[in-house]
Amino acid sequence: MVRTARASTAAGPTLAVVAREAGVSVPTASKVVNGREDVAPETRRRVSEALDRLGYVRRPRFDAVRRPRMVDLVVHSLTDSGSGAVLHGVEEAAYDAGLEVVVSAGLERARGGAAERGGWLEKLRTRGSSGVLFDLAELTGAQYAWLARHRVPFVLIDPVAEPPAGVVSVGAANWQGGVTATEHLLGLGHERIAVIAGDPGAAVSGTRVAGYRSALAAAGVAHRAEYVRHAGFDRAAARLRMRELLALPVPPTAVFVCSDAMALGAYEALAERGLRVPEDVSVVGFDDLPEARWATPALTTVRRPLAEMSATALRLLLRMMDGARPESTRTELSTRLVRRASSAAPAGG
Repeated sequence: MVRTARASTAAGPTLAVVAREAGVSVPTASKVVNGREDVAPETRRRVSEALDRLGYVRRPRFDAVRRPRMVDLVVHSLTDSGSGAVLHGVEEAAYDAGLEVVVSAGLERARGGAAERGGWLEKLRTRGSSGVLFDLAELTGAQYAWLARHRVPFVLIDPVAEPPAGVVSVGAANWQGGVTATEHLLGLGHERIAVIAGDPGAAVSGTRVAGYRSALAAAGVAHRAEYVRHAGFDRAAARLRMRELLALPVPPTAVFVCSDAMALGAYEALAERGLRVPEDVSVVGFDDLPEARWATPALTTVRRPLAEMSATALRLLLRMMDGARPESTRTELSTRLVRRASSAAPAGG
């Protein structure tokens, strides 16, 4: 039986032991530990596996008293306005806490088994991050396992899918938001109210639709199954779903769309038919992104407090980094209706 080299000191294996285990020089092993880029992928993989196998403990590369701790923020994209609100909230909270923040766009790089191949997630560990905030729709099982194995504290910001038990997240009061949007339309006199939701299996989408249905039931308005459509939070798909609703024998006079981006797709379908918002059909969105204000007419929407949620997530992460555990794994911030020009009483009402 071949025995691998183990710890040569009471504190754990030295870098020399790791280098010998991986078949590389000590300087090369040091480059991997310190997150240097000038290492071949296969060499990085061998060294990373040796580090894990031997239980090597990375020493701090700086004096924590002189330099603030660092956290990673992983957003799904750096180009949309929602990520801008997340960045704003995290930056302000990080400044107050004396933290440094490294921002990454992880939509593609965080998927699949990249973490296991010593890629994007590996950099979190090698550069000395103290914790991670994820503004992604969801993580894979492999990514959750990687984070648990390396004991990386993390918090999810408004995940679309229900996270596993014990995972800390901060989100919006989606059910109440669905109720608020629907009650607003009911209060204007609408009864034929449709909903265009996101993915049918996503928790956030189902919760908003549940709020919609609850508000209809409380008002004594019958729920119509044909008025519930799903567009996967995609603008083009929402345009198609709106076309389908307009083609019904009894089309809706109002539609609650579960994201601002999808609401703009609904606008496009209505314009194609020569229908006016809100004179012919009222539209209410969800998010209150800048696009909602820029639309013509300006979009009535439910505000999802992205900046506040992100700041709250960072404060929770900071406590987790200090060894505390939140009392609840789910923190919800309230939503509110922002009334603009896209909702009005039904024609002839």
